[in-house]
Amino acid sequence: MTPGPARVGTVLLGMLIAACGSNPAASRQIPASDHRAGTQIATTSQDWPTYHGDLARTGALAGSTRSLGSPGLDWATGPMDGDVYASPIVAGGLVLIATENDTVYAFDAASGRQRWSRHLGQPVDASTLACGNIRPMSGITGTPVADAAGQALYVVAFVRPAQHVLYTLDLASGVVRGQRRVDPPGDSPLTEQQRAALTLVGGMVYVSFGGLLGDCGAYHGWVVAAPIGGGDQISYQVPCHRACGLWAPGGPTVDEQGDLWVATGNSDSTSTFDYGNAVLRLSPDLKLRDWFAPSNWAQLNSGDQDLGSISPALLEGGLAWISGKDGTGYLLRRDRLGHIRGQAFSRTVCPTFGSSAYAAPMLYLSCSTAVVAVRIDPSATSFTVSWRQSHDAAGGPILAFGALWVIDTGNGTLAALDPADGHRLYSYSGGKAMHFVTPAAAGNHVYAALDRKLVAVAV
Repeated sequence: MTPGPARVGTVLLGMLIAACGSNPAASRQIPASDHRAGTQIATTSQDWPTYHGDLARTGALAGSTRSLGSPGLDWATGPMDGDVYASPIVAGGLVLIATENDTVYAFDAASGRQRWSRHLGQPVDASTLACGNIRPMSGITGTPVADAAGQALYVVAFVRPAQHVLYTLDLASGVVRGQRRVDPPGDSPLTEQQRAALTLVGGMVYVSFGGLLGDCGAYHGWVVAAPIGGGDQISYQVPCHRACGLWAPGGPTVDEQGDLWVATGNSDSTSTFDYGNAVLRLSPDLKLRDWFAPSNWAQLNSGDQDLGSISPALLEGGLAWISGKDGTGYLLRRDRLGHIRGQAFSRTVCPTFGSSAYAAPMLYLSCSTAVVAVRIDPSATSFTVSWRQSHDAAGGPILAFGALWVIDTGNGTLAALDPADGHRLYSYSGGKAMHFVTPAAAGNHVYAALDRKLVAVAV
């Protein structure tokens, strides 16, 4: 692995009208140090509590029937204390965001005022790691997950000397309720990176691990599961000699049966298949149920062309999607993955990174130099490319308010695109954005982390 540049929700993609500009006069700057006393948080139907909104990682705002209208910047926070790789999430009226300085912030979703912040520990100095590109500190990289009903937030922080610690925070106040190490057993924490989003399902928090940029050290792909009520952890190691990282920012995708779908990066084998560059379907107790690998797995291994650069997407018609760095898209039959060369259909699409968004029949992909729309035809078990639009290192797209939202990480711009043809409807330039970042949506806002600030665009 080397990072490069449940229920499927639907979204109403209404007719979109003229392109809209920002409204600077309507924006307001909120200092990051501005606190308001926390109050009891009510669970709402407008939450986005996990990466891309739901367990299936559809990236589609459920019940979003509002057309785009005239979007504009509503508010922006002051600078936070570190870079942000994780996605914002929304729960109980709060937008929650975490930094590489091991700090979690909670902002009022409507006003942008800070409700609380919690510094969890000292992040690891990147100069002490053998490789990697998250600098100068490595702290919280994977997206946290919220449980609004249980009033809890779960987040993994990389803390000194070198430990991955799962913290349980009180959602209303940020008070730490509990903590436990979740380092993969048997591997050094110095060679494992926790980039994948956390997954909360069935009373378990699932934490996935991959390696650092440069593939240094004897690491493996892992999933570690911690019961939220306490008790023994369980874990799954990808059974390869070395590497096979589970690093896709979206983390595990969960199907209707509660099974977890993950995709691996390269292993170091070019002669014997050992589950590098594969899609794995794991049971809730982390047993391997089924798997798929392309016929050129050995070539992908030798060229660092990770299949696992995005999480698998679950589609209608009993299908699943995976695509990776080499640009080939695969349709898989969910009930029979077929092992090596088991795909139902494949075709070159684009080198894919980050994550996807799905509202049947359309799947939207972030690619190295473009955003690409793919039309899935379950009846014919095939797909076609509908459009592609150039973008500067696009992060993972989401669907909300009749638009496709994406962050150009090369220039730090949040853009709204017409899902029908990809032309730009709105953009806001907010400064530097980190690799693979993705926005979130809830209520009448789209939220994005730009230049160490959280910005909220109102529609």
